[in-house]
Amino acid sequence: MFPRTNIENLSVSRLMIGTNWLLGYSHTSKAQDRFIRETVDAARVADILEVALKAGVDTLYGMRPEGKLVEGIAEAQHRTGRKVITVAIPTLPTGGDAGSLGEAERILDQYAALGVSVCMPHQATTDAFVNRKTRSLAGIEPLLALIRSRGMLPGLSTHMPETPVYADATGLDVATYIQIYNAAGFLMQIEVDWVHRMIWNARQPVITIKPLAAGRLPPLVGLAFSWATLREKDMVCVGVLTPYEAEEVIELSLALLERRPPRVELQETRSKASLK
Repeated sequence: MFPRTNIENLSVSRLMIGTNWLLGYSHTSKAQDRFIRETVDAARVADILEVALKAGVDTLYGMRPEGKLVEGIAEAQHRTGRKVITVAIPTLPTGGDAGSLGEAERILDQYAALGVSVCMPHQATTDAFVNRKTRSLAGIEPLLALIRSRGMLPGLSTHMPETPVYADATGLDVATYIQIYNAAGFLMQIEVDWVHRMIWNARQPVITIKPLAAGRLPPLVGLAFSWATLREKDMVCVGVLTPYEAEEVIELSLALLERRPPRVELQETRSKASLK
């Protein structure tokens, strides 16, 4: 079964299944987004999660109250008899007034009702609180308290490498962080080596996203970089579009962690005939 780590007292798989490639956020083109939305249904979600669950990859990142996700998770759990652990990244209002907090409570109640285990305000929320002058996220504390009070572990989903640094320095009640991390530097705000150092210095385990740079890196290249440079308590979140991709990502990851040749079938073209 796939190696695990802990977010506080919650055991999660170190490899997480992302939802961008299930919901239609390709970071490639509008046409690709449309293709995903028109072809991925609850049955496809269930097929992918069935493969993951059987390999011990039981954690899904990016949970939201969307029909095909909810139905697909339920079907995969029924097929395997195993539970999917869900991590949510809802967008929450940043106003801080009574009306904004009331709306945040309504949204968080919805996610708590879905059985979400870890709730991390989305980058659009979190990064609005990052203040480089005060080196803090002052004002986000009430949102984290609302998450904790609903039995979910609070975290911070961010695109800014400063966020874990400021959260640690100010003692924010957070159990984990998100960081974009890949060998291509795709969507990263500073150099890869700086983010690498920040991850290793972080007080809490870090969930790294976009390891394949949204398809710009081959799986072997992107995953080799991630698994070789992260701590044993950190996680890698990968989006896949088919059960075959899920099988490949899981086997490549296990092979890299176990330092053995991966048992995957290579793609074949006529130009490689002389190598066989």
